[in-house]
Amino acid sequence: METLVTVILFAPLLGALIAGLFGRRIGNIPSQAVTTGLLVLAAVLSWYNFVQWTWGHMEAFTVHLAPFINVGDFQSNWSIRIDALSSVMLVVVTTVSSLVHIYSWGYMAEDDSRPRFFAYLSLFTFAMLALVTAADFMQLFFGWEGVGLASYLLIGFWFKKPSANAASIKAFVVNRVGDFGFALGIMTVFWAFGSIQFAEIFPQIAAGASKTWEFLGRDWPLVDLACVLLFVGAMGKSAQFFLHTWLPDAMEGPTPVSALIHAATMVTAGVYMVCLLSPMFEYAPVAKQVVMFIGAVTALFAATVGLAQNDIKRVIAYSTCSQLGYMFFAAGVGAYEAAMFHLFTHAFFKALLFLGAGSVIHGMHHEQDMRKMGGLWKYLPFTYFVMTLGTIAITGLGIPGIGGFAGFYSKDTIIEAAFAAAQHNPSAYFAFLVGVFAAGLTAFYSWRLAFMTFHGTPKWGEHAAHDDHGHGHDAHADAHAHDAHGAHDDHGHGHDHKPHESPWVMLFPLAVLAVGAVAAGFVFAGFFVGHHEAEFWRGAIFTAETNHVLHEAHEVPTWVKWAPLVATLLGMVGAWYVYIVREGMGAAIAAKRGPLWTFLYNKWFFDELYDATFVRAARFLGDLFWKGGDQKLIDGLGPNGVAAVSAAVGKRTGRLQTGYVYHYAFVMLLGVAGLLTYALYQWSR
Repeated sequence: METLVTVILFAPLLGALIAGLFGRRIGNIPSQAVTTGLLVLAAVLSWYNFVQWTWGHMEAFTVHLAPFINVGDFQSNWSIRIDALSSVMLVVVTTVSSLVHIYSWGYMAEDDSRPRFFAYLSLFTFAMLALVTAADFMQLFFGWEGVGLASYLLIGFWFKKPSANAASIKAFVVNRVGDFGFALGIMTVFWAFGSIQFAEIFPQIAAGASKTWEFLGRDWPLVDLACVLLFVGAMGKSAQFFLHTWLPDAMEGPTPVSALIHAATMVTAGVYMVCLLSPMFEYAPVAKQVVMFIGAVTALFAATVGLAQNDIKRVIAYSTCSQLGYMFFAAGVGAYEAAMFHLFTHAFFKALLFLGAGSVIHGMHHEQDMRKMGGLWKYLPFTYFVMTLGTIAITGLGIPGIGGFAGFYSKDTIIEAAFAAAQHNPSAYFAFLVGVFAAGLTAFYSWRLAFMTFHGTPKWGEHAAHDDHGHGHDAHADAHAHDAHGAHDDHGHGHDHKPHESPWVMLFPLAVLAVGAVAAGFVFAGFFVGHHEAEFWRGAIFTAETNHVLHEAHEVPTWVKWAPLVATLLGMVGAWYVYIVREGMGAAIAAKRGPLWTFLYNKWFFDELYDATFVRAARFLGDLFWKGGDQKLIDGLGPNGVAAVSAAVGKRTGRLQTGYVYHYAFVMLLGVAGLLTYALYQWSR
């Protein structure tokens, strides 16, 4: 198994090096084949490892590969840690990544930089695998920064597109804010426990939970402080409230990038990290409260914003943000297993929705505005079918006691766990109420996307002139209305041509993901959060003796079990009424530009707020220190002040040195005359 997991980790890196360094020489197809083949190999081996862990009773182990950083007591080794958590993440990362590689064969078929694109995809996958198999904080941080770098490269892949460049820089900068807190958290852990090795730190937590740091006349619990700082890093990476602004802009990258990074892997790194550090968070009650509150607020915020967006990819992006909020507040109430279960199921149906959206964009000749779609189910039947399955999965539609699609099992478990936690921690009622309400909002915006895209009156091509529903097209939507290739696709098709179904190489990954969206819930529920959960996790997730949230979640009142279904049905019926029965009602509401719609459409004005405070303040300080400090003060007193005066005086004084003897003799004569005059004056007194 040691050789097997080593191959899983380094196969994507090998593919990235071959395609990145030799792609131009070997050509597009060989580059695609090498990277895709190695990713498929890693995925097959990851599933074998997962099956062995789930049904073969494999024990956790660590492969030590090489020393990494060894300075005094700071010891870090390059290792591969295999347990339940890393086994789950290996399957998620390699499966989604391999399917995205296959999908990209069709989606990026006309792009001239395919070797670079596939190299970036494989590099990202390697960094994520390094993150999820880390045995210490240093390798975790290496993978953490690696996926940040790869996401910057992938979001800005079309570097000739100004909006893509701006989005990649925004993602990089916002993540650096979170990573500053993450680095401080690692330092705090090392300071408190003298190690960064998980195997050495976790056994010390219970005994060291009382350690404090005196600052500003108050004792601060070190474990709480470390966990809060580490969670700041998770807020940036996983796009939580306050540090979420980069995620929707990241849709500027190619659609396969959105599916890989911002649906299934990179943004879930924060959730994985919190669950991995459950031995610490269980002894950090304040940090758990922070995680729960931020997660619940994010779930609510992103769901409300998703109601008013018109770009098909941005709706799904805010959906991702909201679902991550569910995962975090699950971890915050102590149901780490439920958080990982939702991470697992979410990977399938969210990647399905993103790649399905890419199929729609491809079929619509790179149109992304849902207001210019409609009636596509006849033209894209397979895409419509699988996206409907994905929509049912993400809305958590299912009947308690009977079953449903993947999201039903994982999302309902989270909501029930929040209610169970509220019996001991009343603040968890907030998470429970938000979970139920956000479930209704999720159903509304998810079915809104399906109805606007696939049903109703066609608003594309020759039908656009006959659209009598008042659909506007503002400048903000225009900025994101097209993918990389502009208003016309590479085949020369304008919007007057009918939409068309995608090639099989793009539909095959959709079919595989659809199976996961349907079956991942009922197949694995027993292992993740059911009767076999203790046997499955085998200590990879730690819960304190007082934490019985997951078990109590199965015993909540009947009305709690049915509440998410009622909310979901209300949201679905609401979307059906607004966008099918009263088609044009949504456009009429948007046309009025009321205060609530404006607030949601402009994403709670976070971008404007950050621009007015941080961006303009930073620019003001930059101008102050540059124009005021550097130019006026330093240059004014230095090069343009004293130095300039000295240079001018020296230049003018130098003109006195003519080199003629009679000039010097005349000056000497004046000097002698002056001295004699002074001497005679003094003698006469």
